[in-house]
Amino acid sequence: MLDANQIPIGMKLFPGNQSEKPVIRNIIDDLKKRNSVSGRTIQIADKGLNCAENIFHALKNGDGYIFSKSVKMLPETEKTWVLLPNNYRDVKNAAGETLYRIKECVDEFEYKFTESETGSLKKFRITEKRIVTFNPKLAKKQIYEINKEVEKARLLKASQAKKSEYGDSAKYVIFTVADKKGNDTDGKVKVTMNEELIQKSLELAGYNMLVTSEISMKDKDVYNAYHNLWRIEESFRIMKSQLDARPVYLQKQDTIVGHFLICYLAVLLTRLLQFKILKNGYSSEELFEFVRDFRVAKISDRKYINLSHGTSFIRELSELCSLPLTSYFLNEGDIKKMLSHRF
Repeated sequence: MLDANQIPIGMKLFPGNQSEKPVIRNIIDDLKKRNSVSGRTIQIADKGLNCAENIFHALKNGDGYIFSKSVKMLPETEKTWVLLPNNYRDVKNAAGETLYRIKECVDEFEYKFTESETGSLKKFRITEKRIVTFNPKLAKKQIYEINKEVEKARLLKASQAKKSEYGDSAKYVIFTVADKKGNDTDGKVKVTMNEELIQKSLELAGYNMLVTSEISMKDKDVYNAYHNLWRIEESFRIMKSQLDARPVYLQKQDTIVGHFLICYLAVLLTRLLQFKILKNGYSSEELFEFVRDFRVAKISDRKYINLSHGTSFIRELSELCSLPLTSYFLNEGDIKKMLSHRF
């Protein structure tokens, strides 16, 4: 869990063979209770956590949400609205190049889910803003990937490959078992290309949808808030690469929790340094590069040599903290000043 500045505010571990969808409900409830949070929170998550029960739970608690939604899974009427060129506007960069196209609508939508506690089907209708974007670069990338998988499927079909050999390209193929008379008796697999799915996939390439309870929030603000999720991916990347969070050579639950707690605290301190001290002027990679590479060599009882390469980050940190980080020759007092510094 991260706040609006992507600073970690909560952590929860759960078995990998369980769905994470109920976890977000539990951790938010625990976090608000433990910290006496009475204000309204806006949950931002990708489509992996977007389910009707999470939306219902957020609204019931007076909270809001910004979730992504699969365009491919939309009803046909909504897909038609997505593909209509009406009302799209271009968002451009400083050079006048189109970054993406965006449009929105506010309407009433129905959701339904099976309650986890009672097992009964629950339906509800809410007024929701839906924002759809079209990214030309993403479309080009996705069309290339689709065509690559389709071409692979066609080649495998031509060579009469086994079903297990298709891999990801299997979604563009229809497998049927039938004899020459159409009876499912001889066990031979007939392979045909799913041309309808291929065409729909190509049409929807580059499109993404966001759904939100914040109907008065500007579409660009919703878009920017959602796309800050890259910080979460960055946090996972830091934990796995810089902090060696995985693999975990532990078995007891307490030691596993302790291992990830140390990693969590390291990410927390890194983010606080980034946002509160350095005003988000440097990336996490630059911070860890400094921590990993800054070193001095002792040449006598009280004299040291700074072996670190000078960088803009080191120069700014030296000026900000009044520390001799850029000095080539250091003495005992300089070392003690660096080691005892407090932000």
